[in-house]
Amino acid sequence: MEIIPLIFILLVCASLLMGFPVAFTLAGISVLYALIGVIIGFFDVNLFKNIPIRIYGIMNNQTLLAVPLFIYMGVTLEKSGIAASMLSEMGKAFAKVKSGLGISIILVGTLLAASTGIVGATVVTMGLMSLPILLKQGYSKEFSTGLVAATGTLGQIIPPSIALVLLGDVMSNAYQRAQNNLGIFSQKTVSVGDLLLEQSFQDY
Repeated sequence: MEIIPLIFILLVCASLLMGFPVAFTLAGISVLYALIGVIIGFFDVNLFKNIPIRIYGIMNNQTLLAVPLFIYMGVTLEKSGIAASMLSEMGKAFAKVKSGLGISIILVGTLLAASTGIVGATVVTMGLMSLPILLKQGYSKEFSTGLVAATGTLGQIIPPSIALVLLGDVMSNAYQRAQNNLGIFSQKTVSVGDLLLEQSFQDY
C-alpha cells in the first residue's frame, strides 16, 4: 500500500506537466482516488458528505480571505499596465543612482511576486518587461536573468505574501495545540512584540 501515495504524486506531476489547471488536477485526482478507494473498500463513501462542510469552513476562514484579494491585486497590476508604468517611473527616479534600474526591477518584481503568489508567473512577466531594457542598458545576460529570477523568489518572504498568509493559517494555533497535548492548559503565545517589550524594560 506504500506505493499508492507515490502513484498519486506521480499522477499529479504528470497532469501538471501536461498543462491541466492546478485546481482541476488536484481535485480531480483526489476524487478519482476516493472512488477507487470506495470500490476496493478502503474509503467510506459517507465521507463525501463532509466536502460541503469543509468548503464552507474554508470560505469562512478570515485569514484565507486575503488570498484571492492579493491575487486580484497582482493580476490587476499586470493586466492594466500599472506594473510596467511603475517600472518605467522608478527607473527614472533611480536614474542617477548606480544600478538604479536593477533596484527598480527588484522593488516592482517583489510587489508582483508577493501579490500574485506565483513565482513562475512573476519571473515571466518581469522578464518580458525588464529583460530587454536591462540588455539595452548594457547589463550582461547572466546578471539580467539572475536578477529577474531572484526577484520573483524574494517576493515569497516579504509581506504581502500569499505563502506567508497560508503558513500563518496553518501555524496559527499550532503552539496552543502542542501545549494542550503536553497537558499545559494555561499557555500564552509569545509574540515578537512581547520579546521587544521584555528587552526594552529589562533594566527597570
